[in-house]
Amino acid sequence: MARRLAPWHGLLDAWLAQRGHLFPWVPMCLGLGVGIYFALGWEPEAAHYAGLAAVALFGLVLIRFSGIWAPLVWALVLVALGFGVAGLRAHRVAEPVMGWRYYGPIEGRIVGMDRSASDALRLTLDRVVLADVAPARTPAHVRVSLHGQQGFVQPAPGMVVILTGHLSPPGGPVEPGGFDFQRHAWFQGLGAVGYTRTPVLALEPPGDGLWWFKARMALSARVQAGLPGEAGAFAAAIMSGDRSGMGQETLRALRLSNLAHLLAISGLHMGLLAGFVFAALRMGFALVPVLGLRVPAKKLSALGALVAAAVYLGLSGGNVATERAFVMAAVALVAVMADRRVLSLRAVAVAAVIVLVLRPEALLGPGFQMSFAATTALVAVFGWLRDAEVPLGPRWFRPVAAVVISSAVAGAATAPVAAAHFNQFAHYGLIANLMSVPLMGVLVMPAAVLAACLMPFGWEGPALWVMGLGLEWILGVAHWVSNLDGARGTVVRPDAEVLPLLALGALSVVLWQGRARWIGLAPVALSLALWMQAARPDVLIADNGSLIGVMTEKGRALNRARGSGFVAMNWLENDGAALEQEAAAALWQAGQSPVPIIALRGKRAAQGFAGCATGDWVVMNTRPENPGQFAGLPCRVLHPGTLRKTGALALYADETGIREVSARQITGARLWNDQ
Repeated sequence: MARRLAPWHGLLDAWLAQRGHLFPWVPMCLGLGVGIYFALGWEPEAAHYAGLAAVALFGLVLIRFSGIWAPLVWALVLVALGFGVAGLRAHRVAEPVMGWRYYGPIEGRIVGMDRSASDALRLTLDRVVLADVAPARTPAHVRVSLHGQQGFVQPAPGMVVILTGHLSPPGGPVEPGGFDFQRHAWFQGLGAVGYTRTPVLALEPPGDGLWWFKARMALSARVQAGLPGEAGAFAAAIMSGDRSGMGQETLRALRLSNLAHLLAISGLHMGLLAGFVFAALRMGFALVPVLGLRVPAKKLSALGALVAAAVYLGLSGGNVATERAFVMAAVALVAVMADRRVLSLRAVAVAAVIVLVLRPEALLGPGFQMSFAATTALVAVFGWLRDAEVPLGPRWFRPVAAVVISSAVAGAATAPVAAAHFNQFAHYGLIANLMSVPLMGVLVMPAAVLAACLMPFGWEGPALWVMGLGLEWILGVAHWVSNLDGARGTVVRPDAEVLPLLALGALSVVLWQGRARWIGLAPVALSLALWMQAARPDVLIADNGSLIGVMTEKGRALNRARGSGFVAMNWLENDGAALEQEAAAALWQAGQSPVPIIALRGKRAAQGFAGCATGDWVVMNTRPENPGQFAGLPCRVLHPGTLRKTGALALYADETGIREVSARQITGARLWNDQ
């Protein structure tokens, strides 16, 4: 009997060993509920939420009688809560989405400015007015890229502008299982996107309101006026979050050298800012002993750093990445004021819970995943080094060792996430970060804080000059590293289950107490094996029929060398290929596809269509003027009208035939695409 009960007692001992270490599992359970909501292929109804609420209430009652197994019941309640929070958020942000293409006058107030991938200035407008469109059907926000001849008016925050442009609904995934821009736009409040080739004109000058946006753009302009060139644009991005001055070549160099995280206002910037302000205030109190010995200087310094971080959040625009960084800094500073340990997995968990409750959609983005992957790994590794009392060398060498270890650990933790989302990794990213991150902490951010403090007096010039020296060095490192042979590695896009499996295994290793934690390596290994076996479609068809991609021995061949550049770029990146669109188009040859494809471009090609055979796929980039011409044919006919219902298509050919997967099959009918 004792032998038969021994395994049970071993499991019970392992379970009891988790007491006091369970809170970090809370965001994991919440995230599971959020992930289930977004993974559904249909939109939950009121009855589903009522059922979940009943399950959660029953669980809360059951907890009182669950004894040592109460954490399992709590996990179920938290999963239900995460699901409900995601659904509530999706309904709260609901705004009209344009369901048709529009061309005509567009009027609106400027509430956002940035740059597109083609380096065009983009304006985000609210208070939108469209010709012959009822207010109830008008999107609350639209985003318009400015092409053609501009410069007749300098766009300014709060300015009401009018232009003539094209608008269309936010596009769905460029391929089945790809990034869902419709979902992203839904949570951004964007009901339409488009462009104009005519000049933008000012209808009304900036009015009241939008104070943070105006302050951010004024700060950006002030910085770039005092520090011209790419260094000034870099400084403006760091201090205000405005990247509109950054050139595409610089952005490319930063990405290929794995230094793009220095551009985004994230945990590094918020931590350096808060740390510098905290240290400066502590030093100030120490210099005035009469005051410093009579007040809680450490707690007041933490409060001052928290206020500075909050101001930085407001100036930066308050996007998801910056909000996440602010929450992390705030948790640490509040821990200082409460005399608690600052760097702990519990603090990381608190930050993750806050972000998931406020912005559950952030779970799906690379920013959330990379930030918390890096933070969790750093806290775990440095906690282990502290508890194990691992020597890091003499005192003078410890800061160097800390930088090397933190860069290596953060890079290793974020590399799989970055590769999964961006299909590339920087081979020399560790070298670039070791040459740049220390300078960011000891020179650039302190100079930025000093410049901001001196700006009201007009004395920011010397501080900006010092800041520019550091940024010029970082930009030089980025360009040097990005131009090294083999700087950029490419990787195939993994299937949807890979990252969740990887996260589950890695978090189990970090959070579970005891030797059983190493079981978490099994899902990690399984996820990597699935990633290595990921199969790419033999044929991809864009959701408007304008682009077709056929996989060949030399890579994916495209039927167009120009046009549909965003779709082409994503297909090639997801293939893990380093090809450009023109090079991929040079591979296109009639008859090489494993699926018989007939591509018809334009109305004349459709009118001159001579017929097809059984098994052929006819793809048109325009609706047929005479639908009867294509009725009753033995082949499959696709055009923008049919593709609008299915979205982009992926075709897989094998000896059993052709398997078709549509983007709509993957996404299902959800709030953001069922308009």
